[in-house]
Amino acid sequence: MTTTIPTLQLNDGRSIPQLGFGVFKVDPAETERIVTEALEAGYRHIDTAAIYRNEEGVGRAIARSGIPRDELFITTKLWNDRRGAAETRAAMGESLEKLGLDHVDLYLIHWPAPPNGSVVETWETFAELRSEGLTTSIGVSNFDERFLPGVLETGIVPAVDQIELHPQFQQRAATALAAEHDIKIEAWGPLGQGKVDYSATVIGEIAERLGVSWAQVTLAWHLAAGRIVFPKSNRPERMAENLAAAEVTLSADDIAAIDALDQGAAGRVSADPADAN
Repeated sequence: MTTTIPTLQLNDGRSIPQLGFGVFKVDPAETERIVTEALEAGYRHIDTAAIYRNEEGVGRAIARSGIPRDELFITTKLWNDRRGAAETRAAMGESLEKLGLDHVDLYLIHWPAPPNGSVVETWETFAELRSEGLTTSIGVSNFDERFLPGVLETGIVPAVDQIELHPQFQQRAATALAAEHDIKIEAWGPLGQGKVDYSATVIGEIAERLGVSWAQVTLAWHLAAGRIVFPKSNRPERMAENLAAAEVTLSADDIAAIDALDQGAAGRVSADPADAN
C-alpha cells in the first residue's frame, strides 16, 4: 500500500509535506545511498544542513532519483558562523552548489547562537534570498519564545520554526507564540533522539492496542497536532514504518494521554538554544 503523505499550507501560501526524512548525523559517505532509499520508500521532503556536511550526498541522490524537482521539498540551514549579508549569501551559494540545485524550498537559520550577535541582518538577507528565488520559503530553527520575538520584530514572519519537540518536551510557550503568527512547527528529535524509552510509557500501551510501533504512535501524535516531522533512519524497513505513521489514527483520549507526558524544560534531551553556539 502506498502511503499518502499529508501536506500543510505555510503562511507564505506554499505547501510542505508534513512527514519528511532527516539526515542529521548521517555519514556523508553513506548519504547518497540512504537518501536514495528514502526517496524510493516514498519520501519527498528531505531536511539537511550545512553543518551536517552531507549536502553533496543529498544532491547526488536527488539527481540520481529522476524525480521531478517540483515534486521534492528540500530544506537546508545556515550555520552559526555565517552571519550578516555577505556571509549569508556566500553560504547559500555554497549549499546550492553542493546540493546541485538552483533553489531550495526552505532555508533556515540553524540556531539563534546569541554569542555570535544579532540575527537581524541575516534574517533580512533571508527575505532578499526568497525574493530572488534562491529559496521558496524561509524560517528559523531552535528559536523558542526567548528568541522568536527578535525575529518577529523585523516584520518578516518565518514560515516555520524547527525546534526540539517530543512527548516529554512539548515547548508549549514556543508553540503558542508560533501559532499566534501562523508559524508551523517542525519537530526535530520527534522520537526523543533515542534518549527516552517511550515504549515504556502510555505510548507503548497505545501501540500495543493499535498493533503498531511506539514510533508510529509518536509520529501520529505529532501529525495530529499539525506539526511537521522528519524522523531519521538508516534502515529501509524503518523508513517505511515511519512513513506509514501517516495512516495511524489516534483517538482524542490517546492524544490527551500523550500530551500528559510533558515535563516542561526538564524533558529537554539536547542543547538549550541559549547555550548552543
